[in-house]
Amino acid sequence: MVWPFLFVPGDRLSAVELRAARLDGDAIEVGEAYMPADAVETAEMRAASLRSILGGDLAATHETAAWVHGALATAPLRHRVQRCTSRRTSPVLDPRVHYRDMPLPETDIMRIGRVAVTTPVRTLTDLVRESVAEGPDAALGTAVDGLLAADPTLSGRGVDALARGPAVHHRRAAMERLDALGAALRTR
Repeated sequence: MVWPFLFVPGDRLSAVELRAARLDGDAIEVGEAYMPADAVETAEMRAASLRSILGGDLAATHETAAWVHGALATAPLRHRVQRCTSRRTSPVLDPRVHYRDMPLPETDIMRIGRVAVTTPVRTLTDLVRESVAEGPDAALGTAVDGLLAADPTLSGRGVDALARGPAVHHRRAAMERLDALGAALRTR
């Protein structure tokens, strides 16, 4: 499907023409595409801008999914993607992409603009597990805060998802962090 307000370089306009339109103030960058400067940036537009990277076999995860859901103001420089099909695909060799070759369960995927993106609950639990494993990170904290600001019930749903789901690294610490975040939201 051609999106009338989304311009992918090389589709209807060349990359040079789109960059010139951006310099003139007629277009803005949204992910891997451009859109008119006066158009509203929606989750569907952000997801559709990633279609050239994700195709039908990959899903946006972590910070990329948080950006699609509106928790981050700008797209990450390197998109986090994961396989969303049961069959293996050839490895993604793209410097803009951090690829994980582990299939995502269908229950953790939603389609936005015909692009696979992890659900807000899965996105939150992935980000919290990563922050527990690697220590505090401003970008991860901003993404977590943005997701929880949009839906404060995500912390409790994240704890439930981790408790019911398969064993994953840093599950207990992530559940404790989510409980603490939920308690902090309730006291506000």
